[in-house]
Amino acid sequence: YLNRAKRVLGIYSLSKGGITGTVADVRLIMGVALKTAANAIILSHNHPSGSLSPSIADIEITKQIVEAGKLMQIEVMDHLIVNADRQYFSFSDKGLM
Repeated sequence: YLNRAKRVLGIYSLSKGGITGTVADVRLIMGVALKTAANAIILSHNHPSGSLSPSIADIEITKQIVEAGKLMQIEVMDHLIVNADRQYFSFSDKGLM
């Protein structure tokens, strides 16, 4: 969660997954953005397998969060998938935002 100057307001863990997946809730993500008066957010998550490839569900939830952000004037700057080897996949870099 970032302020207008793109400085970090806070880092929040909003979902904890199991071996096969997790559920991200757009309302919870945007609720924290509103409570912190964030102007922008960057999302991140990992896959237990270490894979950096976005799933169909990852792509769909990202689209939903971006749309919600537009309605609330909260920029969704990126969604990152990270792994233990410090590698990442950027939705923004791949044009998926």
